[in-house]
Amino acid sequence: MQRITIVGAGFGGLNTVQALRKTDRHVGIDLVAPRPAFVFYPGTIWIPTERRRPDRHEIPLGTFFERMNVDYHEASATGLSDDGRRLETTAGPIDNDGLIIASGSCPIDRPEGLEHAFVPCNGIDEMARLRERLHAIDKGTLAFGFTGNPDEASAIRGGPVFELLFGIETWLRRSGRRGDFRLVFFSSSQRPGRRLGDKAADRLIAEMNKRGIDTRLGVTPTRFETNRVVAENDGSENEFDSDLTVFMPGLTGAAWFDRTKLPRSTGRLLAADRYCRVSNSRRIYVVGDAGSHAGPAWLPKRGHTAENQAAAAARNLLDELAGRAPSKPFRAEMVYIVDMLDKAMLIVRSEKMTIASPPLRPLHWLKRAFEWNYKRRFQ
Repeated sequence: MQRITIVGAGFGGLNTVQALRKTDRHVGIDLVAPRPAFVFYPGTIWIPTERRRPDRHEIPLGTFFERMNVDYHEASATGLSDDGRRLETTAGPIDNDGLIIASGSCPIDRPEGLEHAFVPCNGIDEMARLRERLHAIDKGTLAFGFTGNPDEASAIRGGPVFELLFGIETWLRRSGRRGDFRLVFFSSSQRPGRRLGDKAADRLIAEMNKRGIDTRLGVTPTRFETNRVVAENDGSENEFDSDLTVFMPGLTGAAWFDRTKLPRSTGRLLAADRYCRVSNSRRIYVVGDAGSHAGPAWLPKRGHTAENQAAAAARNLLDELAGRAPSKPFRAEMVYIVDMLDKAMLIVRSEKMTIASPPLRPLHWLKRAFEWNYKRRFQ
């Protein structure tokens, strides 16, 4: 029996399992991840304002693995050998006939003093710490910002920062405390959110202006302190006080990629073609944030993108195992609901169209319904 190894139990990995089983009920599947649980990261934006409890965002995967006939290995990947046919892990080697890497990316460990900021994609515990800090402050300045990978334009994730900014502003206003706080948004981009489309970027900045949020654009942070953001702007340094800082760095490849011979992009992600196949490799595919995929310049790092790539990678790898050439490119599109706690914006982008709605109350409930339905798939 042929066996496929999947690295990762996030959006990419779990959707790959489902896509494989939709086509082939018998191929062996080994899945490697540090914990048998799925974290629904998009919902963690609601933890700081207590819209959601931290434990509501983690789904145990034992039943899902049993239903999908998956052999789970509680381990982390550490490298590759035998031309990719053997995955080295902390629990020992795992041989494969095909490999799909969906282990995600890592935030770049800079600027200096990053430990003084809350990084949204660091998980449930990080958002719980943010909640504790937010509730302990009576007044002051709250700063929210993000930057990208200077070597790879696509390795950026600003969406959670927008959602935390708008959600916390709404929470303060509804609790009658907005006047006690100054909110500052900063970004190294002169037009943050442009990857979502020009109309979406304009709407986001207009919403900040409407809510009285200070914007500092084209500002690249160089250092965080316990109560200050130090940034570089047009060659001169400036700084501003911050009693709480939320910051999302750019993304780069996982450390274990360095212990492989797989080709890398300039931003240190795995270089892949439009079929999600790792360049110049045999039966090795990459799904989601771990890859630098051929596609439009605006292609985002989002769960929906990983889902589309999982469908393509599963189909193409099964074709390769059957002696056929990969033929299914992944669908390049973005569907994103930017939540603001009581309403939300819908952003859709593909190679044929771009949609950016104004903030609407029903879209907030649509995002909550999507979360509930999505988590059900893995319960």
